[in-house]
Amino acid sequence: MRKFFGTSVVAVSAAAMLALAGCGSGRDGDSSSSGDAAKGFAANSLIGVALPAKTSENWVLAGDLFSNGLKEAGFQADVQYAGASTTVADQQAQITAMTTKGAKVIVIGATDAAQLATQVAAAHAAGAKVIAYDRLITNTPDLDYYVAFDNFKVGQLQGQALLDGMKAKKPNGPYNIELFSGSPDDNNAGVFFNGAMDVLKPEIDKGNVVVASGQKDVKQTAIQGWKAEGAQARMDQLLTSTYGSKELDGVLSPNDTLARAILTSVKGAGKPVPVVTGQDSEVESVKSIVKGEQYMTINKDTRNLVKETINMVKALQAGDKPQVNDTESYNNGSKVVDTYLLPPVAVTKANAAEAYANDPKLAPLTK
Repeated sequence: MRKFFGTSVVAVSAAAMLALAGCGSGRDGDSSSSGDAAKGFAANSLIGVALPAKTSENWVLAGDLFSNGLKEAGFQADVQYAGASTTVADQQAQITAMTTKGAKVIVIGATDAAQLATQVAAAHAAGAKVIAYDRLITNTPDLDYYVAFDNFKVGQLQGQALLDGMKAKKPNGPYNIELFSGSPDDNNAGVFFNGAMDVLKPEIDKGNVVVASGQKDVKQTAIQGWKAEGAQARMDQLLTSTYGSKELDGVLSPNDTLARAILTSVKGAGKPVPVVTGQDSEVESVKSIVKGEQYMTINKDTRNLVKETINMVKALQAGDKPQVNDTESYNNGSKVVDTYLLPPVAVTKANAAEAYANDPKLAPLTK
């Protein structure tokens, strides 16, 4: 079992991973262990959606998709964003207000996964179902469902792409790299990092890959709030302290916003552009990949993630159990949460046109 809470991940073996993927590939016959889904509720009921601050394009898009998609399905939609502050107080208040208004389902993209247990418990006690969207909410038995892309796989794809990109540029190592991870209050940050290290650590142990700064722990690599300025400042410091004469071959970046900040730092220092990973398929990063600067990103189509979440809401409204495809992997510290996972896709310049062929915003950038 993979145990996803805080920044601790116990990885299953490759065989177990494949077994999980195999048993979750279909949706028919999947079951939920969350108890009775509900007795159903009125089709025009209030559905709350609490999202974090608008720190990346995918969160902005998610809000619009939830607003429009829930209304099209006949629900009343209350979509709220937390403020730009790094505290979770805004989101706690918003969830409480949604509960007070009588929301039948509350979808939460957590600002801080570890500080919402009280609000989730109150919502549950009031009869609302709670769905964690994209980020697992930890240390609460009252969370009903989790819908996300396979974030451990995201990290694995990033780690493998980093190795592949460096080898393509320089066939023989060893390779000097630096590691970055996301905000420590985002449960996904540790999952991404551990997925990447699942691929990178064997090469580091062999000496084929060297973290020249010595900063290998997720606490040393974290960027609070996923802020670009934090990543740029850390990269500036690493270049000054470690890469006076050494060549930097690659940087593990957990998302596109940080990737672009890292590249800005490297180019500002007059250094050759290393292989840099990313995630989220942000417009500027896709442009950068096509230009041959940022090496890769991860395509996690927000449209599909919101669609699956709304499908869960529809099932609950009808009194049915939402379909899930993983009932074993996601332990939030209090329970194993029934989960629906979507597959992420690694995107480089080589497959960008194919990966974004059906995306009206990104497809034109690859031509």
